[in-house]
Amino acid sequence: MFRNQYDQDVVTWSPQGRIHQIEYAMEAVKQGSAVVGLKSNTHIVLASIKRTSAEMGTFQRKLFKIDDHLGIGVSGLISDGRNLCRFMRNECLSHRFVFEQPIQVGRLVKDVADRAQQHTQRSWKRPYGAGLLIAGVDKTGAHLFYNCPSGAYYDYKAMAIGARSQAAKTYLERKFEEFPSCDVDALMQHGLKALSASVTEDELSAENTAVALVGKGTPFTILEGKDLEPYLATLKAEEDSAPGGDAGEGGGDPPPASGAGAAGAGDEPAPMES
Repeated sequence: MFRNQYDQDVVTWSPQGRIHQIEYAMEAVKQGSAVVGLKSNTHIVLASIKRTSAEMGTFQRKLFKIDDHLGIGVSGLISDGRNLCRFMRNECLSHRFVFEQPIQVGRLVKDVADRAQQHTQRSWKRPYGAGLLIAGVDKTGAHLFYNCPSGAYYDYKAMAIGARSQAAKTYLERKFEEFPSCDVDALMQHGLKALSASVTEDELSAENTAVALVGKGTPFTILEGKDLEPYLATLKAEEDSAPGGDAGEGGGDPPPASGAGAAGAGDEPAPMES
């Protein structure tokens, strides 16, 4: 079996100037379950698809609470995501102990990005195969960040990662100008509509869907099961009354741009970046 001599460690560059280990990690994020994030002026919503590797297995959780004012959505290798989740929780606890106040979201995002960057510069380590959507609120407002396995991070108004996320991005790009003025219920519906656009084999249900909400006066809360059923019922009613509407548009991934086939090629922030 042929083995690429340039993908054995993370510090070996190929003649084309590529680091294959980082590209493999970014490809793992692209193949993970879809996670959608969007924010208004006061709140942030994360919506995710829960998958199971076996018919009789339990669903794998993709949303994690870090602190009362922030949480994350993970796509890719969940074991790596839990590792980063533990690191972020320790950082939040240490900051509260020293400064007696919650850590600012931007500072924690930078700490996570630095940790991911270290794993791209040590020959005995490998990049984290997990992409993080970090949602949090602090005294500077509501924030939604995307942390890439390469160590880069971006501040977004709305973002989708994971398998078939392009359909969700299409919906978010068309609607993101409405998000700042949305109330909580409207923001939740937009998140579920964007997530449903990336689902092809089955529809959203209380078993395979999870939504997290955080904002001013609202601690990070994960809605699953019966707590999510009213929102899913509203979504289904809207889809039934308006077939082929917003949730159905952009149902297929458009063809990739030139050179976008390689994992991590370009890695440019979407037009929604703030």
